[in-house]
Amino acid sequence: MNHLAHTLLAGDDELLQLGGLMGDFVHGTPDPALPPGVIAGIRLHRAIDVYTDSHPEVAQARALLPAPFRRYGGILLDMWFDHLIAREFPRWSKHRLDTYSAGVRDLLDRHEALLPPGLQRFRLYMEAHALPGGYARPEELAAALDGISYRLRRANPVGEAMPILTGLERPLQARFEAFYPQLQDFARRWREVELPAR
Repeated sequence: MNHLAHTLLAGDDELLQLGGLMGDFVHGTPDPALPPGVIAGIRLHRAIDVYTDSHPEVAQARALLPAPFRRYGGILLDMWFDHLIAREFPRWSKHRLDTYSAGVRDLLDRHEALLPPGLQRFRLYMEAHALPGGYARPEELAAALDGISYRLRRANPVGEAMPILTGLERPLQARFEAFYPQLQDFARRWREVELPAR
């Protein structure tokens, strides 16, 4: 899952949300000097990724992608699922998308000193493109995929994936609809078990 999903799945706890946003930028053991809530958010991010990568519905969605896109299915589906969440945001959140998205960027601004360098740089991109809410717009998602393609070390088709994803919109939507409520339940249970006092 991508940035929008990770913040939503962290619930209303800002430190969990911040850790969820940091998850892709922190490798190995998190700095023990980070607030415990942020460390928990990084752990939740990783648990969500493991759950997602092993879920049968996600495997079926990945199998829909033709070669050579299937090899990058994890990246493509993470981005596409954020697009689906953003596009129908009232189904998944009580907040307005633009308000929620601005709140995510404000959260990063307020905790800039805690952000790893990669997320500090990405924060500027988020501000310029009104992310994560901007992922609702197909042209913004296409630009993001193009940027990811450029940053990957080897030649890849990620930047050319938008027509493939839109062509598979209906079956990918069906897989997402079956998967995401289960992921919401997983994240809620994780928070209840791992953070009983929060």
